[in-house]
Amino acid sequence: MFTLPTIDTVGTGIRIMVLRKKAGLSVKDLQMMLGFATPNAIYKWQNGAAMPTLDNFIVLATIFNVPIDDIIVIDNKTNMQIGAWKNVDSDKWVCARS
Repeated sequence: MFTLPTIDTVGTGIRIMVLRKKAGLSVKDLQMMLGFATPNAIYKWQNGAAMPTLDNFIVLATIFNVPIDDIIVIDNKTNMQIGAWKNVDSDKWVCARS
């Protein structure tokens, strides 16, 4: 069993909002820079309802002039456990997470 950290979506959303404001950008500014038709995705990110794609994290890091690690908030209290074992009958590896 491996214990892996998870992303704190609410904390990451707050961090995106703080970095956006620190950069002097409005949601509309960020929307235009990302080429989005609407600001809905940005509001979802800031509320922790959704996360940016990896591509968008890279763009945000460039816009905010910070490493991606400064945008993503890791939740060390909630861990995901992943285990793997070999199924004797099928000789295949089986993975499970909890």
